[in-house]
Amino acid sequence: MVNIVDRLRAVELEIGSRRAEHQIDPTLDRVAALVNVLGDPHRAYPVIHVTGTNGKTSTTRMIESLLRERGLRTGRFTSPHLVSMRERITVDGEPLSAERFVELYEEVLPYVSLVDASQPARLSFFEVLTGMMFAAFADAPVDVAVIEVGMGGRWDATNVADGAVAVIMPIAMDHMQWLGDTIEAIATEKAGIVKPGATVVLAQQQVAAAEIVLQRAVSVGAAVAREGFEFGVLSREVAIGGQQLVLKGLRDTYGEIYLPLFGAHQASNAACALAAVEAFAGVSETAVNEDGSTITLGPGLSADGLGPDLVRAGFARATSPGRLDILRRSPTVIADAGHNPAGVAATVEALTESFSFDRIIGVVAVAEDKDVEGVLNELEPALSDIVVTTNSSPRTMPVEELAELARDIFGEDRVHVVPRLDNAIEAAVALADEADADLAGGEGGGPGGVAVLVTGSVVTAGDAQLLLAPASAVGLSANSGYRNQGDQENPLLFDVPDET
Repeated sequence: MVNIVDRLRAVELEIGSRRAEHQIDPTLDRVAALVNVLGDPHRAYPVIHVTGTNGKTSTTRMIESLLRERGLRTGRFTSPHLVSMRERITVDGEPLSAERFVELYEEVLPYVSLVDASQPARLSFFEVLTGMMFAAFADAPVDVAVIEVGMGGRWDATNVADGAVAVIMPIAMDHMQWLGDTIEAIATEKAGIVKPGATVVLAQQQVAAAEIVLQRAVSVGAAVAREGFEFGVLSREVAIGGQQLVLKGLRDTYGEIYLPLFGAHQASNAACALAAVEAFAGVSETAVNEDGSTITLGPGLSADGLGPDLVRAGFARATSPGRLDILRRSPTVIADAGHNPAGVAATVEALTESFSFDRIIGVVAVAEDKDVEGVLNELEPALSDIVVTTNSSPRTMPVEELAELARDIFGEDRVHVVPRLDNAIEAAVALADEADADLAGGEGGGPGGVAVLVTGSVVTAGDAQLLLAPASAVGLSANSGYRNQGDQENPLLFDVPDET
């Protein structure tokens, strides 16, 4: 009998060995052919489609939490994963079991092979996972699917689906080599998920990005709801383990909301999630413009808001693994998936606001195709020391290259070089303990006043979770087919290309 852990690992390696999404000219032809031979499973349920540069995964998870509180059976698709590929495809908030993931792959593999043989290039790993996701949700079946874009929007494999609601989170500079090197170009790609007749939930944006999205909405006849206008955060206060919010929705105002996530960016994500669920539920309003014309906010199916108790319960159980995730105490070790300057800036702001550490030691591993200098510049004011290292991705920046950039920004004395992430975390913990002892002997805050922040990449955050708390946030048992498990020479042995 084949061990399911070994079989899952083999399947993940087989999927991950396919080419990355960006390696050939973008097209939806391959994934469209795949869903066609699968019987168009992406048409079997309504879709809420989420894109943006930062905040996509957290918002997707909050949307799903609210929908489940309404009693709907949900499918959720997010990427990349932290620990196991199974995290990407969830039904009713639970990742597919190892057995079901393997079974699903074996069910779609003949169709994948058929499409591979008929197209100029084989399906990419993300296209295969997207086909598996659509099939899994149709088979469940789900009442609604909340689907996060992998990269961009217009040419993303998920865009064969037509979202009833298109959620566009803040757009910033990232993936410039594939999406374009201006905000306008990137916004054009992301606005591609807006389909005729949909409702657009638009997070606060740079003006140039907002203009592109609004032009797209007008051109396809989509309704628009804008953060800061039709909905938004009215107030927020730091609370133990998160924050207390008052949110303005599309139809009602909801107070006394406890969100167990940190930072103003998560409050904004929550406001967008609420508006998306209200729009999906049919909440609408007709606004009159200065020139007397009108615009419909929402699809016009209902005038009722969501119940306040439902909203509070949905947000209270929201989670976002890898986003300011506390993995251990004494000293506190926090993992965060920030990987571009805008995301890291939000992380630093939230960390400063929500915690009162006297010093923070950083453990940083980044992908070499990112704006690494921008990331380091955002981290520098917050970190007393930085331990540069690598993660399990083949895209990780070589440690000496990262060290050279870090020395230019932090200075020689604050930079520590440790090539392996497990050893780097140990070194950072030792630095934290030493700093705690110094503080205890002086005028500082004493024990507990120093923390370790592990950041720079989604892969880095996932690797840290695998090392320190492998089952804490993703609901996966410790022997359920994690990548990298059990290799004593290198406990972080393999990864798949990530698309965010």
